Amino acid sequence: MSELINNSEKRKALLKELILKLHTGGQQEDVRIELMQTLKEIPYGEVVEVEQELISEGLPEVEVLKLCDAHSAVLQGNIDLSGSKSIPEGHPADVFKRENQELLKTTALAREMLKQIDSQEDINLNEAVLKLRGIFNNLYDVDKHYQRKEYLLFPYLESKGITGPPKVMWGKHDEIRELIKGSIEILQQTDLTREEILASAEIVFELALFGIDDMTVKEEQILFPMAMDKLTEAEWFEISKQSLEIGFCLYDPQTEWRPEWAAESGVNEAQKSGSHIQLPSGGFSAAELLAILNTLPIDMTFVDKDDKVKYFSQGAERIFQRNRAILNRDVRHCHPPASAHIVDKIIDDFKTGRHSRAPFWINMGGKMIHIEYFALRGESGEYLGTLEVSHNVNPYRELQGEQRILSYT
Repeated sequence: MSELINNSEKRKALLKELILKLHTGGQQEDVRIELMQTLKEIPYGEVVEVEQELISEGLPEVEVLKLCDAHSAVLQGNIDLSGSKSIPEGHPADVFKRENQELLKTTALAREMLKQIDSQEDINLNEAVLKLRGIFNNLYDVDKHYQRKEYLLFPYLESKGITGPPKVMWGKHDEIRELIKGSIEILQQTDLTREEILASAEIVFELALFGIDDMTVKEEQILFPMAMDKLTEAEWFEISKQSLEIGFCLYDPQTEWRPEWAAESGVNEAQKSGSHIQLPSGGFSAAELLAILNTLPIDMTFVDKDDKVKYFSQGAERIFQRNRAILNRDVRHCHPPASAHIVDKIIDDFKTGRHSRAPFWINMGGKMIHIEYFALRGESGEYLGTLEVSHNVNPYRELQGEQRILSYT
């Protein structure tokens, strides 16, 4: 055992020395070669310990943040994951990893779109920019992925004395968020030239895409294996129960993970406990409310006062399909980029009180679909959010004569 401990200490000392070489200006490729020659592979847990030690020994967190990408590049492919625990399907770590798969697919789409803009002389730039903006809108969903790490996972790690790596990773999250926001702002400009798009790709778009991709590597090679070792099953279950409140990123979990010892939770628990919702004109149980909302022959989506999607009904005859990945997403990112400015206008009109309703109707698949947005206001007139209601009105347009209740059979 003492030999193993000594070897671990030697590995960590060597890794610390190599990271500090990057800090003093060493070239990434030179450090990578030296790492491969001296360490070959290093267990993921030791990487975390070295980061923690560097911060404890006085290396400023801002410097560790600057070094984060460099030493991540040096370590990539040289981290030993052989001792990591398996992850059950639907477990929060499994959800994180599946979201990463969707993020990587989406960054690949963005790069392909940029490649087409660069190589195809006859490309319609306006259409290409709209597509690219839509892709970056989707990528901003990574905010929910990062928030679940920051507010649900990191506190457990910090309670176990692992404080440095979460702070460094949170700093990288903020950098990536700003890069995605900057990308979207650029792509919202009208009449962008090819030269402007490609210049922006070099200084903003590609940095955002690299940041997202690189974070998936940091998570899957270091953070998640380490967290699986450190957190108890009960702690993971708490993370799982609270995840829906923040929402998911480009992925709707299809399997609910639950430890064998855990009781059912969520709406089912509320139904069983007889939870009662009392309103001024009456009340009902959680089960009754769920049945009412899902039986109404309309689609409903609720957007709160901060413009985040908070709820959608799950009736049998939904017109526009929804999944839980849209929860807590900015409503503007749930619409095609070409209509985002209209959504902005409607929300602004509702918030300022200029209007309280916005009706539309479209023909879709042989059906006449009526879509109406309603401003929701409190007793004092304050804006609470927006309710979107969609309805197939074909059956009502075809009605003739009367069908009174006495004719019911």
